[in-house]
Amino acid sequence: MMMLKSVFNLICFAGVSLVITGTTAYKSPPKAKAKPNIILIFTDDQRFNTVHALGNDQVITPNLDGLVRGGTTFTHAYNMGAWHGAVCVASRAMLLTGMSVWNVKEEEKNYASLVNSKGFWPQQLKLAGYETYMTGKWHVATDAAKLFDHASHIRPGMPNQTPRGYNRPLAPTDTTWQPWKEEYEGFWKGGKHWSEVVADDAVGYLDEASKKDVPFFMYLAFNAPHDPRQAPKRWVDRYPVDDIKLPASYLDEYPYKVEMGCGPDLRDEQLAPFPRTPYAVKKNIQEYYASISYMDEQVGRILYALKKSGKLENTYIFFTADHGLSLGHHGLIGKQSMFDHSIRTPLVVSGPGIPEGEKRDQDVYLQDVMATSYELAGVTKPAHVFFNSFMPQIKNKKKPGVYDEIYGCYIDLQRMVRADGYKMIVYPKASKVLLFDLKKDPDEMHDIAGNASSKPILKSLKQKLVKQQKMLHDELDLSKTNFSNFEGF
Repeated sequence: MMMLKSVFNLICFAGVSLVITGTTAYKSPPKAKAKPNIILIFTDDQRFNTVHALGNDQVITPNLDGLVRGGTTFTHAYNMGAWHGAVCVASRAMLLTGMSVWNVKEEEKNYASLVNSKGFWPQQLKLAGYETYMTGKWHVATDAAKLFDHASHIRPGMPNQTPRGYNRPLAPTDTTWQPWKEEYEGFWKGGKHWSEVVADDAVGYLDEASKKDVPFFMYLAFNAPHDPRQAPKRWVDRYPVDDIKLPASYLDEYPYKVEMGCGPDLRDEQLAPFPRTPYAVKKNIQEYYASISYMDEQVGRILYALKKSGKLENTYIFFTADHGLSLGHHGLIGKQSMFDHSIRTPLVVSGPGIPEGEKRDQDVYLQDVMATSYELAGVTKPAHVFFNSFMPQIKNKKKPGVYDEIYGCYIDLQRMVRADGYKMIVYPKASKVLLFDLKKDPDEMHDIAGNASSKPILKSLKQKLVKQQKMLHDELDLSKTNFSNFEGF
């Protein structure tokens, strides 16, 4: 299979590096009748550029780096948006049903019909002969235990946050709350860090799966690196605050924070003080990276168990997250924005026939993982599934992406469309349109909407946004807004 030996030659966890004998590489998918196993490693709040092998030299992620080296990475994977502040709810609902954002919002009111028709991802794979397993974060308005054959430690949307975890740190001397202090519970509630529990559960299931011939689907959902961003002290100490770099787009405050729904009344934004300070942002980034590294350590345990199980050569592994996180970019802390740091995620796939160490820059939605797994499992995509397999782009790096543009939304406060190297963001409550040239300005710091030369670009993106709104049943009428720097919708 097209998976580099380096993926599993060096797997790191618990501070120890284990050298594992590599497997012979195939040049095409196995021809055996057995269906491939499918594993999703799914994280929470993990931004697209928080993997060392994807260009972030600050963060330590040896096991995710192995997946990148041994598989294909989609560099521009996006979440479509959300209808309330818990963006992960919409993201996971889309992933598990395959429905687009506003359609699944309506379906969420009563999932019974979709459950009865076996329209959820694990149900479809079970019909195809798969044994299904999940552990970790759920946060979907239906019972995971009824959708999967096996479900362990079904977690809520986030670990309990303590009041001491908000509005901090006020200064370097503000050290009351520390991410390794188990008395604040959070990820430590129950006596063992939740990231470690996910790995324990996955390792246990893989041991059982090694004794069976049935193909399996594993949905492994880490709560990390969501706040409270907790990790053992040994990992926090690997990230001295003075060594942390501020984001290029760092601001003390974002001028449209209230109108876009990211003001002081939003829970996520309350985690750090207003206005932001360089120290507070660096401290939050320190804890974020430590949480990611500890989670990466647990991923290493899972990969090692997969190797031991004898199932590696016929297993596809998908790694992605439900959305990103701001953490100081543009003066924001949460994920409720249309900037890439909030809507763009890592997305890596490895397995039989997947090119190793390659990247694809076609725009995709992270929820395309579901449709891709259907293609790999030989499942006909149900009619209700909006998203699409990206296997054609994996097989042919020059093949255009399925989507002419990428759409984004947040409640009725933000809309976004990305196409042709540009991104347009609309804030209706601020009567504001922003435009970014993503090739010249990947950090989205220089709004060019007011430039005379931008008028044709804005007109084109407006048409694309209107088209997406109609297709996706987005009922927000932007034509009634008098935009100060655009000739209206």
